[in-house]
Amino acid sequence: MIIKIYNGSEILVDIEFEIEESLALIGESGSGKSLTLKAILGLLPKNLDAKITGTLPTPISIVVQNPFTALSPLTKIGKHFEVDLSKQKSLLKLVGLDSTLLSRYPSELSGGQLQRVVIAIALSLNPKLLLLDEPTTALDSKTKYDILIMINKLKKELGFKILYVTHDIESSKLLCEDMAILKSGKIVERGKVLEILNSPKDDYTKRLIESNFKSRGFRE
Repeated sequence: MIIKIYNGSEILVDIEFEIEESLALIGESGSGKSLTLKAILGLLPKNLDAKITGTLPTPISIVVQNPFTALSPLTKIGKHFEVDLSKQKSLLKLVGLDSTLLSRYPSELSGGQLQRVVIAIALSLNPKLLLLDEPTTALDSKTKYDILIMINKLKKELGFKILYVTHDIESSKLLCEDMAILKSGKIVERGKVLEILNSPKDDYTKRLIESNFKSRGFRE
């Protein structure tokens, strides 16, 4: 898969990657992570153009970073689904929620519950590829850990692939086999997650890991 994103003659993103099972695309703000996701979904701003070579497994679903803004506050949870009630209940069970939440409004749920609902909605499309756009940014450390472990479990049970886009390099070991480090629209290092975490080769990767170890709660 090759993705090139242009702003006129300027190339903003020029990357190549494969998703064998689960890939973490890691980079700081402004590195091109969000543009890559938008290119995959066909949602780039009108002033930008994308050229994508290769194919991605479809259908594709996405889990966005902020569950508090992902759902309509005036719509009950059940009305956000486009599947029947029986399927809604089974999806909530998959993500560890009780079906009674279907009759509640988003404001009545915690952040962790809301993100599980968002994941259930994404899974309702039976995706072959699940895009994760900083899916735990708005959550506390314990809830973040639980959500990532749950997604990893569902990946194995349901057989979908994952593209996990984040600046949180350390959390990727909970979810992904492979990793690519993105800097200024280019991949500067790629390989197995644990190999990169234990023996980073690029100086940018080393700084990113050091920064994460100081500020994140995933190092154990």
